[in-house]
Amino acid sequence: MSAPRGGANGRLASESATIESATIESATIESAGGALRVVGKAMPRVDAVSKVTGRTVYADDLTFPGTIHCVLLRSPHPHARIRGVDVREAAGVPGVVAVLTGAAMPTRFGVSPSSEEEQALATEKVRYVGEPVAAVAARDEATAREACKKIHVDYELLEPVTSIDQALEVPMDEPIHAASKDSNIHRLAALEFGDVEEGFAASDHVREDVFFYEGSTHLAMEEHSATATFADGQLTVWSSTQSPHNVHRALSSVLGLPMGHVRVVATPHGGGFGGKVDPCAHEIVIAKLAMTTGRPVKCTLTREEVFYNHRGRHPVLMWVRTGVTRDGRIRAMHFRTALDGGAHGSLGAATTYYTGALQPATYDLPAYRFEGCRVFTNKAPCGPKRGHGTPQPRFALELHLDKLAEDLGMDPVELRRRNYVRPNSRTVNGLRITSCAIENVTAEVLAASGYSRRRRRDGHGQGFAVSAYLCGAGSPMYLNRMPHSEVNIEVGRGGVTVLCGATDIGQGSDSVLATLVAEELGLEREDVRLVTGDTGLTPVDLGSYSSRVTFMAGNAAIEAARKMRATLVAAAAERSGAQPTEMTVAGGKIGPLSFEEAVVAAEELYGSLGSGGSYAPPPDISGSKYRGSAVGPSPAFSFSAAVVDLDADRVTGEVRVNKVWIAHDIGRALNPLLVRGQVEGGVYMGLGEALMEAQVYRNGLLHHPSVLEYKTPLSTDMPEIEHLLVEQPDPEGPYGAKEVGQGPLLPVVPAVVSAIHDALGIWVDEVPVTPEKVLRALDSRAKGGDPRTGPRAFPMIPYPPCVKVAPPDAASAAL
Repeated sequence: MSAPRGGANGRLASESATIESATIESATIESAGGALRVVGKAMPRVDAVSKVTGRTVYADDLTFPGTIHCVLLRSPHPHARIRGVDVREAAGVPGVVAVLTGAAMPTRFGVSPSSEEEQALATEKVRYVGEPVAAVAARDEATAREACKKIHVDYELLEPVTSIDQALEVPMDEPIHAASKDSNIHRLAALEFGDVEEGFAASDHVREDVFFYEGSTHLAMEEHSATATFADGQLTVWSSTQSPHNVHRALSSVLGLPMGHVRVVATPHGGGFGGKVDPCAHEIVIAKLAMTTGRPVKCTLTREEVFYNHRGRHPVLMWVRTGVTRDGRIRAMHFRTALDGGAHGSLGAATTYYTGALQPATYDLPAYRFEGCRVFTNKAPCGPKRGHGTPQPRFALELHLDKLAEDLGMDPVELRRRNYVRPNSRTVNGLRITSCAIENVTAEVLAASGYSRRRRRDGHGQGFAVSAYLCGAGSPMYLNRMPHSEVNIEVGRGGVTVLCGATDIGQGSDSVLATLVAEELGLEREDVRLVTGDTGLTPVDLGSYSSRVTFMAGNAAIEAARKMRATLVAAAAERSGAQPTEMTVAGGKIGPLSFEEAVVAAEELYGSLGSGGSYAPPPDISGSKYRGSAVGPSPAFSFSAAVVDLDADRVTGEVRVNKVWIAHDIGRALNPLLVRGQVEGGVYMGLGEALMEAQVYRNGLLHHPSVLEYKTPLSTDMPEIEHLLVEQPDPEGPYGAKEVGQGPLLPVVPAVVSAIHDALGIWVDEVPVTPEKVLRALDSRAKGGDPRTGPRAFPMIPYPPCVKVAPPDAASAAL
């Protein structure tokens, strides 16, 4: 039995990158033939029965005796100063218990230190339609809603900023945030790795293109909901949050309570997709109302309010210029992005860097320049939607390479293959690539789809694209040296309990934790009890975002389980008179003893049984240090490849997707059934963003804050999906596993647009692709013009001089 790698905090050393998958297996429990018993088996989620029988208790299902209901008054204006708020008439409405304004909570908050400009209730100005201004708590929701109509807010209207171009204009009526002084620019980035101009000079062909990716929202089935209680100086909030840790910190800060007096419980989820990562205004407001009234306070947002809360996909305008040799080798790339961030920061600083960080994670770029700009506009704040800042540049990059291949008369797949990154290498911007099955996923998806053998016919086409994604962000949202994930295990006569702060948002993280602990302790998943997402009971986990939970919480769980296993083996050996090395742990037995007998023996020797494990990424995952270098590095990267088959109607402009082949580098599938579910979810969301989803505004007013009008695929719109799971265990992943929650989305969008080009000979350089855009490109082509539709120019942006970062030398580039 090997010891946990990396010591007490689970930090994995860089040399572990050479450990073979066989070593990982040999460190686990033996069963018949030494095979894994639980890991790798297709099984339903551990909460499947409760979910399908309706017994799961979601946030909106919670009701405590004496609960009062909160409704938020929201701004009807996109940009206005608040001259005054009169709540006297509302406070006099029968059934109203309390009315709250921002004066009671002036402290600003945000999901990260770089974005702490929000208030739970606005006090000085409103910056988007739907921003909360006041709150009413009453005996029921209807009374609270009626009382909100009695609140009188005196607004001084300001000119709204509604586009990237308008945000860049100087002078302006008034900046959205005073801290931005005379600008609506939130964040600028300018980085250069290697000598880009030298690379362009050495190129035989240089091409540049402009693309646009429209914003979209998460559209989770469950609306946001939370309930708060305050008793004996202790605040408890139950919320449908993806990160109870983030909410915990925000509540402590805004309400002035010690962290030890605040408890946040993440309730079971009806979907998040990034929309519930940020701490939200309603969570803070109900907490303050509970403290004020002494009664439980509940707030559930309407679907319209969820649209206003947003934190979804950024609209991004992109310009890319690449130089290649005649044989398709990339010599230099210059990538510019302009992000419409909406009214607040959210995770926008990181998003800005993510629009440039992962291009070198798929392609070996000798020289690379990235310039990014995020602006504030008077729209709902954008934030981390599935894929967080990477679907937009992936769309642009993959189509740009298609066009380069066409210029050179090359097969687009061959051009990509000549530039793929290699395993155990370091990218030009310092990212550490360990396991890498990009060539394998390419081969799998090409063979299954017959892409290279396709027969071209008018109106029918296939498109190909690849991508890479993180297995968790390498740095926390706020600077600290603590572990990113922690897991405790308690064992006693009541069984095995796993405590972890991670939240299952539908991705199956509870099932992952149960699987890993059961495998390590020789049990079945049903033998493992889970307590998760509760800051009062569980150790810290940073949250369910960036596809981090399997890799990080999974490794922490393995470390805790191996410590517990060692304790039980030692006790069983002493009880039976055998040597610990002779013990097998399998089938509910520890050597000759049943698991329960081993627990009793261990308790007799040691007393209460508990163990802990933790994980933080290894320090060498980033090879360079510069402003922005915290965005992009990850303990491992997954790789995906997709082929989309579709029909496009030249008369109507309509597109119908027939089939999607998707190959994903999973490392090891801990549960193939759940992995396939995640892959299908990514494909579904990718098709929606490619063909219909758009968060559109008119003069600062959201055009369609309703599921009746916001277009998203129905089950009847979904094509056949063929999953191809490529298993090459990662040396540092839990049993070799890597992420699957977000990566499979990324290649789908460019593959759709590439297939439309294959079918009709036109380029649609912006998404979503609508029939109108297809017909516009066809009309331009018929008139002898450019066979494309999309943005024509990239705006003039005052980027600062590039920070020049030396690329890794030959020795460090080859790990």
